[in-house]
Amino acid sequence: MEPSLARYIWTHTKKQQLWILMIVVLSMIPYFMSFDLPKLIVNGPIQGSGFEQPGTTRPFMRLHYNLPFIGEVQFFSGFQLDRKETLFALSVVFLLLVIINGLFKLYINTYKGRLGERMLRRIRFDLVDRVLRFPPVYFKRVKSAEVATMVKDEVEPMGGFIGDAFLQPVLLGGQALTAMLFIMVQNVWLGMIAVVIVVIQIVLIPRMRRRLIVLGRERQLTARALSGRVGEIVDGIGTVHVHDTSNYERADIAARLGLIFKIRFDLYQWKFMVKFLNNFLAQLTPFLFYMIGGYLVIQGRLDVGQLVAVISAYKDLPGPMKELIDWDQARQDVQVKYQQVVEQFTVDNIIAPRIGALTIDNPDPMTNPLSAISLSIADDGGAMLLDRISLQVKPGETVALVSTATGGAEALAEAFARLNWPDSGRVASGADDLLELPEAVTGRRMSYASSDVFLFQASLRDNLLYGLKHAPLTSVTYDGAAADQHRWNVHEARRSGNPELDIHSDWVDYASAGAAGPHDLFEAVRRVLDAVVLSRDILDLGLRSSADLTRHTELAKRIVELRAALRTRLEHEGLSGLVVPFEPGAYNKEATIGQNLLFGAAAGPELADRALAANPYFASVLKQAGLDRTLYEMGMEIAKQAIELFADLPPDHQFFQQLAFMSAEEIPAYETLLQRLKNRPHEAVSENDRAMIVTLSFAYIEPRHRFGLLSDELMSKIVAARNRFYENLPPELQNAIERYDPAKYIAAATVMDNVLFGRVGNNHPDAPDRIRSIVYDILDELGLYAELLDVGLDFNVGSGGRRLTGGQRQKLDVARALLKRPDFLILNRPLSALDQRMQEKVLRNVLEEARRDGHSPAIVWVVTNPAMAMMFDRVVVFDSGQLVEDGTHETLLAAKGIFKELLS
Repeated sequence: MEPSLARYIWTHTKKQQLWILMIVVLSMIPYFMSFDLPKLIVNGPIQGSGFEQPGTTRPFMRLHYNLPFIGEVQFFSGFQLDRKETLFALSVVFLLLVIINGLFKLYINTYKGRLGERMLRRIRFDLVDRVLRFPPVYFKRVKSAEVATMVKDEVEPMGGFIGDAFLQPVLLGGQALTAMLFIMVQNVWLGMIAVVIVVIQIVLIPRMRRRLIVLGRERQLTARALSGRVGEIVDGIGTVHVHDTSNYERADIAARLGLIFKIRFDLYQWKFMVKFLNNFLAQLTPFLFYMIGGYLVIQGRLDVGQLVAVISAYKDLPGPMKELIDWDQARQDVQVKYQQVVEQFTVDNIIAPRIGALTIDNPDPMTNPLSAISLSIADDGGAMLLDRISLQVKPGETVALVSTATGGAEALAEAFARLNWPDSGRVASGADDLLELPEAVTGRRMSYASSDVFLFQASLRDNLLYGLKHAPLTSVTYDGAAADQHRWNVHEARRSGNPELDIHSDWVDYASAGAAGPHDLFEAVRRVLDAVVLSRDILDLGLRSSADLTRHTELAKRIVELRAALRTRLEHEGLSGLVVPFEPGAYNKEATIGQNLLFGAAAGPELADRALAANPYFASVLKQAGLDRTLYEMGMEIAKQAIELFADLPPDHQFFQQLAFMSAEEIPAYETLLQRLKNRPHEAVSENDRAMIVTLSFAYIEPRHRFGLLSDELMSKIVAARNRFYENLPPELQNAIERYDPAKYIAAATVMDNVLFGRVGNNHPDAPDRIRSIVYDILDELGLYAELLDVGLDFNVGSGGRRLTGGQRQKLDVARALLKRPDFLILNRPLSALDQRMQEKVLRNVLEEARRDGHSPAIVWVVTNPAMAMMFDRVVVFDSGQLVEDGTHETLLAAKGIFKELLS
């Protein structure tokens, strides 16, 4: 990277800098004129100079010049104005100059702001581009949070400085010199005073601010280290809790914060001392002007107009001088920041840009063998993972890599995937070094999956198709305002040195997945999900999710048919009692009191969860129905019984799984609340306390909790309150709830709730599993299986895929690698989180799916159990970084070597 920020800026903004500098020079003309005008106004029309006789007029806007050898030449004689007219005319000119100077400032500041933001965008893109080209070993030594902090925060000040880099010294210096020149023209002695004070400021203040730069650098380094440490805690939060080291982490963070506090406090002290001295010097000059200038006026050596003009000019001098000193400090500060960023982003063996260059057309298949030639790889500590091994994998061959604890098979798989670079030797595809091949070849014709899975915080679909997003294959057509915005985006991207690629284009390489387009991609997706035994998991996620009605219209249309089919199947199998359906005029005993009261799904926060009891309208409905006191007393009884039954149990007791009213952590709070409300009449209870108690009753289900609190009369009142609730529903709550309707799809509810349109009976422990199985069969019969799977693919996997289990993440990674239909499929212990039986099942499926439709990729699989090697054409055994055995499963068994020992 360019080590000098100034050169970096000039290289990319030369034309823009020259243009704005020309504008700055032009702006000095009206700026100088605005200094001279107060003197003309004071000396002329105000004091009467030139207007001694009544009715005297003087020319206004007369244009005349004394030219060499020619004499005076008059271009325009001007307008003859009297004293008052001259005052008004000069005042109007003063106002015009103010407007003109303001417009110059507006244009200059807007231009430099846009210029700075473009350069900030450019430098951030350049940094991320370099991150994408760093060698793999770099990421073992740096924390991701530190890199993100540098890209996001540490280059942020550069954006504000870049526009000022060349403009500010010219603008501020020009303004200061203009003011100084004007003062000098009016009076040499006053000009000398201003020059002396300015020289002191220029020399002294920057020297004092050097300490600020040192402290600022220390602050930046410590803040970056803190960011990295916090990132480590977040990534390793499980380890922290498992080992009870949270207080150790608190102590570490407190120590780091203490160091940052000390640095920042020293910074503030020094900063304000410098500011005090600078302000003192700035105010010293007016004092001298008033004293010395006033003396000269009294002596008659200076007129009042000149003194007023000098003071007015000096009023504009400290601002530019202060800003010029600030600019110099900012220049040094951002240069230090830039150098630190350059140091962090300058690494050896960075990947050449051509390796990751955009390629639209798919490369030819890799028909040459994949070879390791005298390959040696060492870890960061210098221990040899592979020691001069040579191995060749032919196209279409299936190879199992078996390794002892110190073998090296994993390192070979990483080397084949270019995730671990050789210390000596090389990995080659035919005669080509694998590291020299473009990623358009290795990233499309090869796939890799391992036990160390990373998923992006996006949907399952996005993560599954991620391996197909190599290039924008189909552009988006924009209309109207969207087209204008797109053109502006492309223009700004070009001016900022960013690629003009449109993220909204269709990037999915359907051909790689064996599909002709979006319409038949789903079949390929379904096959790979079935192969890794992930389809049922995604269906479960789909049932627990809400469907997007703009995309899953078929599911919404046929929801009534689904409900009827489920009822018919349950009746046919004698399982009608498993589900109690919702009926508009009846109370559903298997649903909570809250669900019976609402008889709908909350579509907003106003009526969701605990906000329901506190909602004023809902509370008024309960009061009108005579349920407010009843549900309060029920809540009190529930609280008493729950605390009596569960208060002495440990928080992790299994009984708490059945307690829907309150969590183990909330029991002490309810104990305190009961003590406070004991013997207090209902009317004397505060709204918050009343809502807290009533909320307990909303979670009550008689068949499940069996406290004997629900009577037929109460159920009738609840149904009546439900009707009253919907009769007068205020407009602000119309979109906060979707009422249950047997003939409609409820968008705010999950797919399973829509299909059931009721509640599963609590007297059947295995009912949820049995119903789920029946629902899957019905969906398949009605042709809606794909729709539900599509709903499940919309599930957001969370940060790093943490909303999925370890096994689900690994299955998804294998499916992603398999979907590309590569020529070489490298799998590095990809299913270690699964049990042996499931690993073998997925392995068989993957081997079968990979060879579908005549496709025959080479498969290199680092197996977790040597017994799995029997399914491969060839078995390669590693021990202590050496390739010790290579042959078929049968020949290695007959040889009775290490492989035989590993099997026993």
